[in-house]
Amino acid sequence: MRRLWSTHPEDVDGLSNEDLRERFVVSDLFAPGEIRFSYAHDDRIVIGGAVLLGPSLQLNSPPELRSVDFLARRELGIVGLEGTVSVTSSDGSWDVSVHDVLYLPCGTSSVTLSGHGVVYLVSAPAHKRTTAALASRDEVEALHLGSPEEANVRTIRKYIHADGIESNQLVLGVTTLSAGSVWNTMPPHVHNRRTEIYLYDGLGDAVLFHQMGEPQNVRQLILGNRDAVVSPPWSIHSGSATAAYSFVWAMAGENIDYTDVEAVKPGDLR
Repeated sequence: MRRLWSTHPEDVDGLSNEDLRERFVVSDLFAPGEIRFSYAHDDRIVIGGAVLLGPSLQLNSPPELRSVDFLARRELGIVGLEGTVSVTSSDGSWDVSVHDVLYLPCGTSSVTLSGHGVVYLVSAPAHKRTTAALASRDEVEALHLGSPEEANVRTIRKYIHADGIESNQLVLGVTTLSAGSVWNTMPPHVHNRRTEIYLYDGLGDAVLFHQMGEPQNVRQLILGNRDAVVSPPWSIHSGSATAAYSFVWAMAGENIDYTDVEAVKPGDLR
């Protein structure tokens, strides 16, 4: 379990590029035959990666959570990235394929992953038990936005949110850019009541330039495929790459209102 501590926005001025990566980027979530975790102290979000090669993997509670079961006081979103992964728990069994999302509520126990594939895990604290649910890529609500002129033609699929799968505070979706489009979340925004984490996927050998920081003090991180980046409530989160890609966006905080954002005009960025 790697820990990412909260950072004051004024601290960013004194951080080198390598320091920024150490504070905000997770690059080693996915290892063959393992489940790996990182813990972001901003809104207590835990992210994880699991690479299944046939033998099953048990979702045990890391010592840092101080709980018997991983989901004793948490809720969990499981996002399919590659292949098909079977998930079995005390609530039932499901198959998670590419860009399907499985939600498991707090109180779920005996979670086992098996099959051949890769899944991304996002967990947030939870205070009440809801209902386990699987949302498939082809059936979930999809928004088609952007234009070729702005190089941001994209499809936003919303899975866990106020009008989708019910949760305590977890909000999660997947955005996929069309061929020839490279910009995400531009114009940018901040949301002071929630932390957001991006996991970039489908980049191949392409390079992504992720913008972060307060709107008047923007910094840049250069990321690769399946890198995750933490965006604190005070930071914008936008990016552009050398090819099209997808990213999983996940938020946790005070509310689950997808539209609760504070827009920033591109011309006001510094």
